[in-house]
Amino acid sequence: MTVYEAISEMRKLSKEGKSFSFTFVSYSHSRGESHGIVEVPAARLRKRGKTAHNRYAELQEEYVNVNTGEARRFWHCCLLSFNGQSLKFAAE
Repeated sequence: MTVYEAISEMRKLSKEGKSFSFTFVSYSHSRGESHGIVEVPAARLRKRGKTAHNRYAELQEEYVNVNTGEARRFWHCCLLSFNGQSLKFAAE
């Protein structure tokens, strides 16, 4: 499964009110740093941000951690797994 197929499935599940698990490598563009791999055991995607408010909105997904209620975001290119399945960036 590619990153983009996983994101499409995340959107579908979120629209149905279902949660999913995923992992990604953290990255802060403004600080230029990472804090390693983040594991999110239950999440739902939120509505995508607008580029008027976040110039990187097309490259990121916003989500809510169902367990904590915390709203966060991740970069598409940093997505590692979806529901336990490792992902690849492009079709091979």
